[in-house]
Amino acid sequence: MRTTKSFSSKTNNNPYRVNQEIDVDQVRVIDPDGNVLGVLSVPDAISKAEEFGLDLVEVSPNSKPPVCKVANFGKMKYEMQKKLSDAKKKQKIIETKEVKMTINIGKGDYDVKIKHAKEFIEKGCKVKVSIRMKGREITHRELAEDMMKGILSETSEFAKVEFGPKLEGMQLVTILISH
Repeated sequence: MRTTKSFSSKTNNNPYRVNQEIDVDQVRVIDPDGNVLGVLSVPDAISKAEEFGLDLVEVSPNSKPPVCKVANFGKMKYEMQKKLSDAKKKQKIIETKEVKMTINIGKGDYDVKIKHAKEFIEKGCKVKVSIRMKGREITHRELAEDMMKGILSETSEFAKVEFGPKLEGMQLVTILISH
């Protein structure tokens, strides 16, 4: 016969109360096959669960009376963790890539940076385009702004602007995303 364990819902981030944690007078009990056993007192329900060699798990605490299921709590917990990990795997994490330039960049390097930005966006990443101005170049901010306009017009066929262009310190920054 299985010994009744008291799983602490506080420490395991467990949404369910199990066995002696259930602190109501009566509960509606469902057996492992899904059949309703009726409304029982908690001690009777726990002893019924012990007959099956399983735990009494409160699955619906807000109903009157609360609904408890006779189940293997360790297995339930494992399945919940498995569902959570599957949900995490299915989430798409959008990565942000950065393309850095200066206002003195050569045409070949500029074309390569635009090509990289296009590749990143096609892969589903956001692209942060930053044009850095060094030293006194900040006094010629209009050159960086013109360059950024050129970048935005070249990337407009495969990307749209999420925000920007915006001056952050010594650099002009914008973020591009896929259409």
